[in-house]
Amino acid sequence: MKLYLIISQILFALSLIPWFIIWGLSFMSFDSGVNLANGSFVIAITLYPVAVITCSILAWVFRVKRKKFSTIINLFPMLWIVAFIGFMGLNN
Repeated sequence: MKLYLIISQILFALSLIPWFIIWGLSFMSFDSGVNLANGSFVIAITLYPVAVITCSILAWVFRVKRKKFSTIINLFPMLWIVAFIGFMGLNN
């Protein structure tokens, strides 16, 4: 369990490098005007590091007594990655 948490969180930490670039580019969505969809898009991208940090802490806290719950919590930031990959696939 420890090895799984360490490896997955290293991968999440490495994913913050491209996230920073994507986060900066996400503000270009306001070029067509400010509306709720644009704001929601930027907020969703902005919350990724918060989810990574929060879920990492919770996964380590619950790893001893609730291993399955810890695994599920640790995979929660993957929702952002899967959604981004899906969104990029639909745009091509």
